Order: sequence, then structure tokens, then C-alpha cells
Amino acid sequence: MTVKIWISLSDDQEAYARGLVDSGQSPSLSAVFRRGLDMLRRDSEMHEVELQALRSLIDQRRAGPFVDLDQGEAATRTFLTSKRARPA
Repeated sequence: MTVKIWISLSDDQEAYARGLVDSGQSPSLSAVFRRGLDMLRRDSEMHEVELQALRSLIDQRRAGPFVDLDQGEAATRTFLTSKRARPA
């Protein structure tokens, strides 16, 4: 099913969209907007996937052992000292 809608664009947006059609990069203004919406949908879906992955990582970190700031800094200093002591 196709739905017709009216939209408002700035002069720059209209010029850009028409330029895409005039240069042959898009067959019509409708195609420009459909592609734009498809890109927004994919971007939104990817954002949601990334957000879910970050939430999962946070949950894993929370479930694991806790290292306080002093312990973390000491472990980092020890690691860096051992790396610096090794010949290149």
C-alpha cells in the first residue's frame, strides 16, 4: 500500500533532494525520501543493537568480581612496570 503525505522542507533540503534526482542518483523525490527513511530505520536498529550489547556488557561486569579504584590503579601500575621492564 502507498500513502501520500505532505512534508515541509527547507530550501537547502529541497535543492539537495532535487539535485540527487537531477544527477541520476535517485529516480524520484519519493525514492530519495524512502531511502532516507530506510537509512534512519537501519541507523535506529543498529543503535538499539549497540545499546543492548552495552547493557549486556554492563550486566556482565556487574555480575563479575568488583575491583575498587585503589586495586585497579595498583594492578595497572604493576602491569605497566612489567611492560616497561621487558626489552623491546
